Amino acid sequence: MRCVPLLRRRSGPPLLLLALLLVLCVYLMVGDEPVRSDVCYKVPSLQMLTRRFVCTLEALQRHAQLQLSSQRTPHRRRAVVLTGRHPTSDTEVQLYQRVLQQMDYKVHLSRYAETSSFLRSTQGIGGWSLLLCLSTSEQSCLRRISFSHLQRHQTVNLLPGLIEAFSNIGGGLCHFYTHFQLTESSLPMNPHACGSTNQKVEIPLDSFPDSQAPPPALVAMVNVYVLVTSVTPLTSFLHDISVVMTIQHPRGRPVKLRDFLLQHLDPAASHQALRQVKQVISKVLQAAAASTNKKQRTISRCLLCFQLLTFTLFFSGSVTPVVVQVDTQLNVSALSNDAFDQQITKDLILEDTLDFLLPPLSHLSSHLSSEREGSQYGGCTGTLGVCLSEDEFLLLLHFQLLMKTSSAFQPLYPSVSSSSSLPRGLSDLLTQIEGFYKLKTNRSCRTDEPPSQQPALSSSQDEGLCVDPHLRQIYTDPPLILNPPFHPLVKEYHAEVTFDTMTVRIRPEPVSSACRIHLDEHRGPRMANYPVGLGNSKISILVMDGSHPEPVIMSIYTVHVYRESRPSLPMFGYHVMCSFVQDCGLLVQPDRSCGLQPHSESQSQRNACSSGHVSGRWVVPCLSCSDNRTCDWREVSWQADGCYHPIVDHPLLQDCMKDRKLLFIGDSTNRGMMYFLMERVNSTLEDWDKAHDTLVYRNLNRGRTLVSYSYYPQFWLEKKQRPTFREALQQLLNRSQPLVNSNQTVLVVGGVQWLNTNHLRTVSEVLDNKSLSNIRVVVKSLGMGFHLPVDGIRSLSLTEIQDLYRENDDIITTAKHHGYEVIDTFSITMGRYKEFLQGRCACHFHEVEKFWSTKLSSDRTSTANTTRTERTVHTLGSQSTLPDTEQEAGSQPTTYRVRGPVNQVYSEILLSRLCPITRN
Repeated sequence: MRCVPLLRRRSGPPLLLLALLLVLCVYLMVGDEPVRSDVCYKVPSLQMLTRRFVCTLEALQRHAQLQLSSQRTPHRRRAVVLTGRHPTSDTEVQLYQRVLQQMDYKVHLSRYAETSSFLRSTQGIGGWSLLLCLSTSEQSCLRRISFSHLQRHQTVNLLPGLIEAFSNIGGGLCHFYTHFQLTESSLPMNPHACGSTNQKVEIPLDSFPDSQAPPPALVAMVNVYVLVTSVTPLTSFLHDISVVMTIQHPRGRPVKLRDFLLQHLDPAASHQALRQVKQVISKVLQAAAASTNKKQRTISRCLLCFQLLTFTLFFSGSVTPVVVQVDTQLNVSALSNDAFDQQITKDLILEDTLDFLLPPLSHLSSHLSSEREGSQYGGCTGTLGVCLSEDEFLLLLHFQLLMKTSSAFQPLYPSVSSSSSLPRGLSDLLTQIEGFYKLKTNRSCRTDEPPSQQPALSSSQDEGLCVDPHLRQIYTDPPLILNPPFHPLVKEYHAEVTFDTMTVRIRPEPVSSACRIHLDEHRGPRMANYPVGLGNSKISILVMDGSHPEPVIMSIYTVHVYRESRPSLPMFGYHVMCSFVQDCGLLVQPDRSCGLQPHSESQSQRNACSSGHVSGRWVVPCLSCSDNRTCDWREVSWQADGCYHPIVDHPLLQDCMKDRKLLFIGDSTNRGMMYFLMERVNSTLEDWDKAHDTLVYRNLNRGRTLVSYSYYPQFWLEKKQRPTFREALQQLLNRSQPLVNSNQTVLVVGGVQWLNTNHLRTVSEVLDNKSLSNIRVVVKSLGMGFHLPVDGIRSLSLTEIQDLYRENDDIITTAKHHGYEVIDTFSITMGRYKEFLQGRCACHFHEVEKFWSTKLSSDRTSTANTTRTERTVHTLGSQSTLPDTEQEAGSQPTTYRVRGPVNQVYSEILLSRLCPITRN
């Protein structure tokens, strides 16, 4: 039996290629003739011969790589990604860009094949090496690309023949069933399993003999993901991640298929079930591939194309599943997307696919380039008539490269169980290669390498230490356009959102499963819904190693989010005045109108208001009251009904505050009013503290005014350790002594939503006991906040917010009964609840800005000389980390400004009530 290598060449063939063909020839021949120099040798051992054959393939690859690396200017491959309707900010698009650029591809993005400059040429085959068509551009690719004219080095993520085989010809009936006139019993598959990707498959209720309790047998719907790298011959791989739906978890959850089977079956049964999964899918793929073979014999095929498929399998109590749906796209819709599981699972499988396929494609490209000027070769001819064409040889080489690549994919077909004892053709050669790499004890082909003790396809999962403290991706809803685009090595990003975007849900995903993710602090959540205040917000992402007794921060990523102000149209000419009480997005008072309404001026507004809780509305100039986008929101103002709140000018304010003591007790919203008052009195703010304890400022207004503050309630403490309101108030009064029992002493009480009528009764009792019943008491009423669905804090429903409005009325009534002044902050914040600033409660309408000044102005006195007592250390402490004395010693003292137009309105009302004036 004579072996004849067939070579037609313009130059001499590489020696390694000749050696490979000789081994291949020997591998394909079986005979008993005596050995001669011109005939093939008898195979002494199938395992030894397989090893010799594979080692020759590896030597050929190394030779080709050496030739490529010796080139001075290596050719950079070009990849075209057709995004379709996917925006460039989509994590799938970003993933393709990042992975391809890391593999030295030059990436070009386009929407569709018809709009890509690289695909406009004849049959769309020029100038590119890799074409990736996202789901919404698939039809464009199939229309534009002539797959029969692709060059050998070109790769597309579509297999048209397979797509046609699994196409729906009506009622979900698969096309390949009609090709062979198969019946329902011909395959372990529902013939009507092909159809819309939106079709939802659920577990039939009649799967359980007893609806009260499911049987111990395996009953589940499982989505598995199959990568087909060739149709003829068929080669396919199975990803280790699956999506499982059971009666207990009908929504679906991502889990490794092997782990899921082990959880529900004993080891022997789970192994058998996994084997049955592979056999069932292989039978279906073989039938589909056979329907495409006749057509492909007449035309050239895409040599390196591939296709990801989704198989939905149904286990109905047996270890042998049935295929109930086949999707020619990657379908993860069975997962809940609340936790980004859909996009995370999809991106993970896509990245694994690129990491699995592209390095071998690089080797093949180098091989093709090194042999481009070489030979046109065939295989061996003999009594068995087996011959490998160049295409078949490259397919063989590609499959061998995939088998030696460690990944999350395991071989599906061919497999050792589907092979004969001796190779008879290309399919059998592929089977022997698969068996060679599957063995755990095979030795390396290179003598300087130790024997391999692990299977090449064992998925490497990080155990224990966080050795790669990087993020794989940052998932957000709505999707943020990060600047710069996300990359694992870049740690700081900026993003902008529109005014109407009030929350951002974020879930960072680590590269290594051994790394823990926490947001903002050591024990923060892994995923959270963040409120996004106007202006700048910051989200810190901590990548931590949890293998230590105390978790260690390995790296920190930061996302700065800027939320735009309300869109505004400057007024230069004609306009009308519009007003609103509440936003239509949150109907706090269902019986009142919402949104912009035409506004008319009232003559009675010439009189100053007699109280701080007079009802009012926001007034803004617009081109039309029917469209809030035509308003100049820079000019919006609060207008009381029938009166006005006068603005107290600076000299009068300083004189009014002379020899007065102002005591504030409440939360951060109360503190915001205090700092606004301090800045107005002093013309600047030189000391600011995000305090959660007691502060006393004694040098305000050139030492003529004292301001003190006590934070209440101290929510971060255990209930038993929290000071009561009575205790906190008494402590504040004691620290502010001496106090005069007159309106020269002012007590401002209130916060966002903790205040109730019982607190006002407590104020009256404590002041009576302290003989301070004649001091001025101002009640800051409730305010908007906690209206957004934010993780980790309470979130109020619309009904609860409406209840708050009624409770606010009760507080105002009770305060008036005690003779207290009231600033109705609820009515003021109600219409502009979207304009909150930083803070998880969405209740802050003020923000303190920091800036540097070179000298003090002549009309202000430093407020840095403060007395702090009973300071409670807390993570939400002062923004400043320097002691006051160090700040005073600096050549450029730090100063602050309180910003926030809503806070400014009710703070100015407070000043007008403390310093009443009349218009001349």
